[in-house]
Formats: sequence, structure tokens, C-alpha cells
Amino acid sequence: MRRDGDTSSAVTRDDILDNITLYWLTGTAASAARIYWESKGPLFKAIDVAAPAAISVFPNEIYEAPRSWAERAYHNLIYYNRPEKGGHFAAWEQPELFADELQAAFKSLR
Repeated sequence: MRRDGDTSSAVTRDDILDNITLYWLTGTAASAARIYWESKGPLFKAIDVAAPAAISVFPNEIYEAPRSWAERAYHNLIYYNRPEKGGHFAAWEQPELFADELQAAFKSLR
């Protein structure tokens, strides 16, 4: 169930339990959470990435990257957008919008 503009209730409790169960039964919770443990340092330090990059800054994300930061970090930034919906789990909360963002982001590489 998706509720426009309310990312805190964008998924049901059953959806959340299904997701947690998948991590639990496959034994992948620790590896999935590893990025949070390893990100204690300068998490948002701009680094030089030359590969084509696309950024969609969804509202309520942990870090809402400004375009100026994105251009310093990704010298080949081919797409930058700030959708009006979605959050940290945008692909789960707003799957259609997330798919649209992916298509728009990499359209130039076809």
C-alpha cells in the first residue's frame, strides 16, 4: 500500500516482516548492514568517481546530496533529480517512480 507523501506508512507491517524474514532466513542481515558499520568515517566526503553516475535525491533520505556535492564527487554526472516522493527505501516505497528515475538516468547511455 502506497500513501502519497507519507513515506513512514508506505509499506505494510507484513511487507516489513517479509523483508526481515528474508534477511534472517538467508543469513544476509550482517552483510546487508555492513555499509552502516563501515560508514562511521567521512561518509559524505566527495571522492573522484569517473564512471557515469546518476543521482536521484529522494526526500527523507539519510543524506540529501546537493547538486554541488554530486558534481564534485562524480565528474561524469549524467543525471541529477529531486523527486517529490520516496525516502531511504525509495524502490520499495515508490517502485514506479524509482523505475522511471532509472530509465531517465541512463537513457543517454542507450
